[in-house]
Amino acid sequence: MRKKVDFLVVGSGIAGLCFALKAANYGKVCLITKANIDDTATKYAQGGVAAVIYHPDTYEKHIRDTMVAGDELSDKKIVEITIRESTARVMELVEWGVDFDKTDSGKFSLAKEGGHSEFRVLHHKDITGSEIEKKLILASKRHPNIEILENHLAIEIITQHHLGIEVSRKTTDIACFGAYVYNPNTKKVQTILSKVTMMATGGIGTVYGHTTNPDIATGDGVAMVYRAKGAVEGMEFVQFHPTTLYNPKESPSFLITEAMRGAGAILKNTDGIEFMANYDPRGSLAPRDIVARAIDNELKISGADHLFLDATSINRQIIFEHFPNIYAKCLSVGIDITRDMIPVVPAAHYSCGGIKTDEWGRSTILNLYASGECASTGLHGANRLASNSLLEALVFSHRACLNAVEEVQKIDFCDDVPEWDSEGTVLNEEMVLITQTKKELQTIMSNYVGIVRSNLRLQRAFDRLEILYRETEDLYKKSILFPEICELRNMINVGYLIIKNAMERKESRGLHFSLDYPEHRDVNQVINDML
Repeated sequence: MRKKVDFLVVGSGIAGLCFALKAANYGKVCLITKANIDDTATKYAQGGVAAVIYHPDTYEKHIRDTMVAGDELSDKKIVEITIRESTARVMELVEWGVDFDKTDSGKFSLAKEGGHSEFRVLHHKDITGSEIEKKLILASKRHPNIEILENHLAIEIITQHHLGIEVSRKTTDIACFGAYVYNPNTKKVQTILSKVTMMATGGIGTVYGHTTNPDIATGDGVAMVYRAKGAVEGMEFVQFHPTTLYNPKESPSFLITEAMRGAGAILKNTDGIEFMANYDPRGSLAPRDIVARAIDNELKISGADHLFLDATSINRQIIFEHFPNIYAKCLSVGIDITRDMIPVVPAAHYSCGGIKTDEWGRSTILNLYASGECASTGLHGANRLASNSLLEALVFSHRACLNAVEEVQKIDFCDDVPEWDSEGTVLNEEMVLITQTKKELQTIMSNYVGIVRSNLRLQRAFDRLEILYRETEDLYKKSILFPEICELRNMINVGYLIIKNAMERKESRGLHFSLDYPEHRDVNQVINDML
């Protein structure tokens, strides 16, 4: 069974939904998502969307803040495009019905987060992502040109390789003709042909296990594009959110938004003493990479399982109005944040690298675009500035659509694509192997490729991952496909890319911190001295 559509969108977060809503005005869109449509990282985003709205903020200030947070590795052209288009893209969200908080005077209520020099983060209480996701889903379901297929998993993008034509990673004319997709209704792989494909599959957090990401964040888009010989970059830059609720039994980890520190919450050690001033003059409002490394160092020094975020100085009314979800969550585990300090630990949160794209969201594979966390636009550089991720998805899904609707008229369907070949495979009931291998992968990545790395740790991770790769590929080739084996394969591919890129970077930069190379930041020297 095969399907033909003008636009195939893989993923139902802010990046996929925004592209689908705009592309649907120019052709038929099929949006596939491997779980329920609202099971996305977007839904879990607490903080908000960074955009220049009011004076005294300026585009120049936001551009500079982004470059500084990215450790000067951000692409200046991409940063300028993103920030200068921020206001218009946010206003589109408002037109779609997103209800950002406002002051009594009717102006947008703006928050200030770590690394920002001005108040510029639009939010809906502390569940901004959920509000955005809900309104975009509503608009998508109403659009007559959008077909939504839930619980459908993209297995591979279709390229010349599937036509029996060998392609090299150096080839510049690899093209995408659609995707092979696992259909849960038939339990078989379906062929979906498309003129244009948008990859919006989100993040990679479950590679680490202890993460703020939902379980579906297995790096599928990055892995598929890499296997298709598309360019992937910057995978060493994995952002660990400094503050997640310490609750070992819970997965994913519950995030304590950075906006709480912006409102006055202070990080403290187990003795109740503020420590961030020892690492950075900005204290608890330093960029995330600095805060995460500082917390990691404090944990190692003390041997403690967690540190604390003290929000007791924040006015109770502000807590109830702006952080009701966090208040309720903490209260559910016996913590009243108006009186008690919140136990926190860092957790894998966001991938700054991914599928390499240009200013129009185009990957190095023809007719294949990428947006959102799975893409590497050049905006984040070595470290993402808080609340720039939702903005990035808005900007580049918009720009990708502008380009795609021009190109789609020139593209024909490829009718030579064969159906998925499952000959020789058998139903494999060794689910325990998949579960165990996943745990092994997460242990390897957490122990050796975490917040602080070294050449020795990376080599150990590489050697161990190579064994898991060979075992999983052998199982994959022999088994009738089902989602769990495909996700495990993708996670191992992503783990390899993180390690490979980390081994290639012979310096400490942003989110990649190695004990083996000289540091160029004072904060890094502080940590080295303590170690």
